Amino acid sequence: MLLRENIYENLRADILSCELAPGDEIREQDLAERYAVSRQPVRDALLRLEREHLVTVQPRQGYRVNPISLADARDLLRFRLALEPACVAEAIESAPDSVLKSLDEFRRFAGNHEDFIAYNRSFHTALAHASGNRRMASALCDLIGQADRLVRVSISNLKGHDPAKLVAEHAALIDAMQQREARTAARIIKAHIADTEKRVLPALKRNAVIIEERSA
Repeated sequence: MLLRENIYENLRADILSCELAPGDEIREQDLAERYAVSRQPVRDALLRLEREHLVTVQPRQGYRVNPISLADARDLLRFRLALEPACVAEAIESAPDSVLKSLDEFRRFAGNHEDFIAYNRSFHTALAHASGNRRMASALCDLIGQADRLVRVSISNLKGHDPAKLVAEHAALIDAMQQREARTAARIIKAHIADTEKRVLPALKRNAVIIEERSA
């Protein structure tokens, strides 16, 4: 039987990986059977996920995995644009050489789309932790996890998704960080995230499981 915290983590991971897809209707009893637990820890996990805007309570009907809002996707990517360069700057200023050297494992990639999502998440998570700032790293890792959901939903409509180009950008960023060139690193990471927004948002617009905008 999974512990209460594990129920939340597993359910959240299923939503972010689109195992539970945007728009899916879910019921406490079904999830309790899926995870082999009582309904109470499932209910607690769903209430936490509601506060994170990942599910919505439907009275007398259960819950629904929230569709992806274009406005929320834009907000997420803009928040990442503010936060990730700060993590990179902290790493350049404070991280030991050994930590920056460990980024070398991300200079190469081979695999399919799903492999790339995992590789990309691991790279950006490593950047977050290299900062040495636990609060910044925690916030950035949360954004990275939610960004995975955007990519999975949009990937069939994604134009300009060239893993080799993206890995080359990662390698250039690693070079700048290892040489402690803060200005160059800032330029690379900001351009990298801005380009992600330019690719992902148009792809999301072509997908049926998104909402155009927030209601006023």
